[in-house]
Amino acid sequence: MSTIKDVAALAGVSFTTVSHVLNNTRPVSAEARARVLAAVDEIGYLPSAVARSLRRSETKIVGVLVPNVRNPFFAELVVGAEEWCRQAGYSVFLCNSDNDPKHQQSYLRTLLEKRIDGLLLSSAGDTEALASTFRHASVPVVTVDRLVPGARADRVSVNNQLGAFEVVRHLLELGHRRIGCVSGPGEFEVTTERVAGWRSAMEQRGLAARPEWLAESDFSTAGGYEAVKALLTRQPELTAVFTCNDLMGMGALRAAAEMGRVVPRQLSVVGFDAIELGSYVYPALTSVGCSIRELGREAGRALIER
Repeated sequence: MSTIKDVAALAGVSFTTVSHVLNNTRPVSAEARARVLAAVDEIGYLPSAVARSLRRSETKIVGVLVPNVRNPFFAELVVGAEEWCRQAGYSVFLCNSDNDPKHQQSYLRTLLEKRIDGLLLSSAGDTEALASTFRHASVPVVTVDRLVPGARADRVSVNNQLGAFEVVRHLLELGHRRIGCVSGPGEFEVTTERVAGWRSAMEQRGLAARPEWLAESDFSTAGGYEAVKALLTRQPELTAVFTCNDLMGMGALRAAAEMGRVVPRQLSVVGFDAIELGSYVYPALTSVGCSIRELGREAGRALIER
């Protein structure tokens, strides 16, 4: 197997010069740089794609940063994005911020230092820090699902307000008039848009979207369980609940069962995102959404074509 010393010997330079050329850590004369890259190609010390990337200032790698890879929504989203990027000749560097803005910022620094060709991100929060980072980023950035206000980035998303409006209207057409809502964290635009859809559907029928019928949670199954249990305890008059994602909807189904509220006879529960898992719980979760994989593919396309 070739070593850095083999490259240095063939190029007629020191191995430290080879290191500086490959890692871009110090200026090297154009002549020496050319000899090093030629030696790299000749003996195959690095894949030729890496050597080409050094010459062309591209790596054919895109960074994908999501808040929770355990969430089926983001897992399917990543699959779609990776499919599109791979077909376009790009590899994906996947990072999971674990819903922690500090981890998110750390990964962002790492990805940008790795000379990625583009970044696809779904926010874990701290939009001010994200917007600042994006303003100084030298690569294209696309946000998917969650808008980052003030950011210099494209956004790929479903119509959150319309989707929420449609699924709540479905409940209204079933005869429900006292419909609660369990939202995600208020800092996310996706939350405010889906809550706005709930309010709009209620108000269009001349009904009040009462503040006490709204509970904030964290987009998790456990969070949905706790929020719905508390909401139904405080507001037992509710006959239906709209949860702003499917994981919280599945938590809501568990809460209803424990409280003796038979779904759907005594309580209707609807979610948002239409993840596949929702159709396998019992009773199945009614939900609204598009193909998550297609959403990921569209985000990948938007990034590659920027």
